[in-house]
Amino acid sequence: MKELRSFIKYYKCYIKLLIFTLMCAVLLALLDLAFPKIIQIMIDKIIPAKDLKTFYYISGGLIVMYLLRYAVSYYQLYYGNILGIKIETQMRKELFTHIQKLSFSYFDNNKTGVIMSKLVNDLGEISQLANHGPIDLFIAVIRLVGAFILMVTLNVKLTLVIFSVLPFMIYFAVTQKWKMKLAFGKTRIKIAGINSCAEESIGGVRIVKLFNNENHEIDKFEKKNQEFQEAKKETYRTTAVFFSGIHIFMNLMQFIVVFYGGYLIMHGELTYGILISFLLYCYRFMEPIRKMMILVQSYQKGMAGYRRFQGMMEIIPQIKDIENPLILKEINGNIELKDVKFSYNKSSEELDKDQSLILNKFNLKIKSGESIAIVGSSGVGKSTISNLIPRFYDIDSGSITIDGKEISKIKLSSLRENIGIVPQEAFLFGGTIGENIGYGKLGATRDELIEASKKANIYEFISSLPKGFDTLVGERGVKLSGGQKQRISIARIFLKNPKILILDEATASLDNITEKLIQEALMTLSKDRTTITIAHRLSTIINSDRIVVMDKDGVVETGTHEELLKLKGSYAKLYR
Repeated sequence: MKELRSFIKYYKCYIKLLIFTLMCAVLLALLDLAFPKIIQIMIDKIIPAKDLKTFYYISGGLIVMYLLRYAVSYYQLYYGNILGIKIETQMRKELFTHIQKLSFSYFDNNKTGVIMSKLVNDLGEISQLANHGPIDLFIAVIRLVGAFILMVTLNVKLTLVIFSVLPFMIYFAVTQKWKMKLAFGKTRIKIAGINSCAEESIGGVRIVKLFNNENHEIDKFEKKNQEFQEAKKETYRTTAVFFSGIHIFMNLMQFIVVFYGGYLIMHGELTYGILISFLLYCYRFMEPIRKMMILVQSYQKGMAGYRRFQGMMEIIPQIKDIENPLILKEINGNIELKDVKFSYNKSSEELDKDQSLILNKFNLKIKSGESIAIVGSSGVGKSTISNLIPRFYDIDSGSITIDGKEISKIKLSSLRENIGIVPQEAFLFGGTIGENIGYGKLGATRDELIEASKKANIYEFISSLPKGFDTLVGERGVKLSGGQKQRISIARIFLKNPKILILDEATASLDNITEKLIQEALMTLSKDRTTITIAHRLSTIINSDRIVVMDKDGVVETGTHEELLKLKGSYAKLYR
């Protein structure tokens, strides 16, 4: 019931549209109830009296009513669907907005395909429920109540016998409802698994082909596909039992009308017109029951999707602003990490164990405008530092400050406006080169794009393309080389113009010529900025103002390239 109340609130924004479709539904139901009564009057009174004039008038009136019904049905169906898609669109916007606010830890633990399934598949089912739910229920109630009243006025005995079947039908429907609920919920989970498997395999298609593992991926997908098939079979079984059972009750009602109605005619208690009217009412009576059968199925599908939607909306972002956060205006770029403890595993049991900590009482000071490099073996926390400064994750204890202000007290958007990151693998959106560079400053002019691309040593390449900045890069920049993508991502940062720059393995896995171009661009980019370079290739950081050497215990050495070589310690071993 709580879920239903939560769902109903989405109609508030579209109350006028809902009222209009409900008014159409009322008119539609009234027209359907009027037809059998009019036909009964024609058969029992007009035709036996051979009143041709009245017969023609009523026949003409029926034609007008049928045309009116067509128009009302059109508006009810069209605007009902519009109502459904508006609610679906609103929910999808809310969900996508919420996804954008979720912390990195959520995406670390949830597959993209599952998230996509909630964003697309589940909301499609919710749209069907939003459209058909209230309208079909409203029509069904009016038709059932209206049919009962009109049938009672025609013959009480026959009406009561027909309606005596209804409690048994309701009991059967309720008992089957819970089985359908479980079956549809399981199906939603399995389709999310298929989406996740397909998204992962298609996204990594180059690796799949490189290792000649197409058959392995097919087997993985087929396993998920078969699981979905079994879940779908269960839904088909429960719906088949439900619909077949309901049809038995509906046929029983029709049999009662013919059998008991014929009996009453033979005893002079019923006219032929009333019998035909009852048969028509029975048909009108069956239609809302069929609608309610479909509504039960739609309700189970829609609410299964809504529960997943609601569950995701209730996830609280781990990284969020405090009340009245600080706004950074112009910063100098002084950074300090003091006694920082951090672990990706946040369970209290694990946090008690020092071995689970990536950083343990880590300390580091970086002066404004200083260029430092952080080196060390894999797994010591170099890249973790690049994730903690922009607050992609919260630390477990200690503090991180920028110009003496704790980053946890700074508004997230303000903090990240002042930080630029060039990652090892550049991510490009599936648009044009200009759009990807312009992502660093939305609304940037063409002159600004040109200036940024020149500084990033990519303008010459862009100019050589027939469409220049309007060249499509393909999904994730698949049409460009690694070096070209990296330089585009650097151009992005030039546009953003942050005071703090983090280079996380920015020149890894590149050829020497490309690396030289990118190094030149990075040298220009680093000028007058606080720069943190995470590097494995030590040849790229020998000109840094300071080099920090890390191991699992924290900082073990610090100094310039020459100073560290003279120490003949950890850095010297790494360099040689």
